[in-house]
Order: sequence, then structure tokens, then C-alpha cells
Amino acid sequence: MANEAQIQQLEAFVGEILAEEPEFFLVSLRIKPTNNVKVFVDGDQGITIEKCVRINRRLYKAIEESGMYPDGDFSLEVSSPGLDEPLKLTRQFTKNIGRDLEITFNDDTKKEGKLLSVTDADIILEHTEGKGKKAVTQQIVVPFANIKTAVVQVKF
Repeated sequence: MANEAQIQQLEAFVGEILAEEPEFFLVSLRIKPTNNVKVFVDGDQGITIEKCVRINRRLYKAIEESGMYPDGDFSLEVSSPGLDEPLKLTRQFTKNIGRDLEITFNDDTKKEGKLLSVTDADIILEHTEGKGKKAVTQQIVVPFANIKTAVVQVKF
């Protein structure tokens, strides 16, 4: 089972790699029991597959050189969080201003609306209830502390 020290060391490696390019950031890092290291990175303007590959190569080398897995008994995946992954960081919310989100609150109620703005403490969501002439649009301030999950809604 992955321990906290391994995760911290891996986060430090990713931090060193990303330090040269501050527009990219670590979203999350998990180690599965099979020593499968999954790293999710993103960028303020998104991230390309090529950038993920370059990060993967550098991180793989850093892990090998550290001797964290002496027999080379690990695998590494570096990717951007998928659209179904909930937003975790303020920077991810900021990047998605103008998009529709589904917010699940701590009490498991849900609201959907357009993300208008983001501060360090909360977001402003434009929410419309009702249809046609009876539709009422309001702006709701949602503190981060009240958000259980927030997922971008893709409209076709």
C-alpha cells in the first residue's frame, strides 16, 4: 500500500518538473496497490498530450533514479483529469469560467448553472429555474466549503 512519504516524494518530483512552467499544475496523485502511479496535471489554458508525455518521461526518470521502487516494479500514467473528474482546485474553477457546472452540495442536493466568477472563498453560479416566460435566472454565491463535488457539464 502506498504510504504518505511516497506520495509526498512524488508530489515533490512533479513540483520540480512543473516549476519551470507555472501555467501547469498538479491536480492529484494516486498510487494504486499495484504500484501504478496516476498523476493528473492540468494547465490554466489546458494541457496537451505531448506535454503529459514529456512530464511522464521526466517523472519516470526521477522515480527510477530515486530507487523508490528498487526492482522497477511500478507503472506511471500522467494525464489531464477527464471531464467526468470533479474540479478540485481553485485554478480549475477559474479555467472553467463560462462553462456549465453541476454542483453537488454537502447535503447531496444539486444545482446546475453557468460559472460566472471565482474567488479564493467561493464561486458565483448563474442558475435558471423554470422554462419560457416563467424562467427565473439568479446568481448564487456558493462557498467552496459547501461544495461536495463540481463537475463540468458538456453541452452538445
